[in-house]
Amino acid sequence: MRRKLFALLAIAGAVLLAAAGGASGQQGVGAIITRQVFESMLSHRGDSGCQGAFYTYDAFVNAAARFPAFGTTGDAQTRRRELAAFFGQTSHETTGGWPTAPGGTFAWGYCRVEEQKQTDPPYYGRGPIQLTHKYNYDLAGKALKLDLVGKPSLVSSDPVVAFETAIWFWMTPQAAKPSCHDVITGRWTPGAGDRAAGRLAGYGLLTNIINGGLECGKGGQPTDGDSNRVGFYRRYCKMLGVAEGANLNCQNQKPYAPAG
Repeated sequence: MRRKLFALLAIAGAVLLAAAGGASGQQGVGAIITRQVFESMLSHRGDSGCQGAFYTYDAFVNAAARFPAFGTTGDAQTRRRELAAFFGQTSHETTGGWPTAPGGTFAWGYCRVEEQKQTDPPYYGRGPIQLTHKYNYDLAGKALKLDLVGKPSLVSSDPVVAFETAIWFWMTPQAAKPSCHDVITGRWTPGAGDRAAGRLAGYGLLTNIINGGLECGKGGQPTDGDSNRVGFYRRYCKMLGVAEGANLNCQNQKPYAPAG
């Protein structure tokens, strides 16, 4: 009888350990962005003419682990919306799509690793967020404990570093700008100045934070860049089964003052 009891306890323990192991493998961003989902979202990144085979799922998950609140804040809908927004914005930054591309324009995120027209050499756009300008390389490097000012090419040669710089930018408020993370997870409330400038919470404010000087506050119809960012976001919201939320565009938002 005692042997049977021990055997049953051993089996129960093994089942619990197996369950715990399965759960631990699905924690963090990996609970939503599985390897299969990642490959489906960015299926053309390694195609001819793209550099995006550089971006790997393992690099994304390893980088995200340095930022425990990324993609894990709030309820399930909030977490999914943040990840759809992150990939929406970064897919636009790295897009290789065109209107008649297979699968459509918004199936071609993460095609580019480096900016095609270098705007501020040697600190031109690199990685998923297209980190640009010396001050951003300096701030990101200090946060990540890397010499990105001395070695900016790390952002385009190490895929983990590339994702780390993108997630660092996403999670970090700068000057008057809130962080993208706080906006999309509902942790930011617009002040009187923001309301007067039309800057309300929603995906459109993320575009303003990232590239508002060129893409926001033009009035009338959204700019091409603004519209393309929304197109990627809508695709990923559908894939992740989450509502898009309000204020998707930024044409009526006053841009933030330039940094640097």
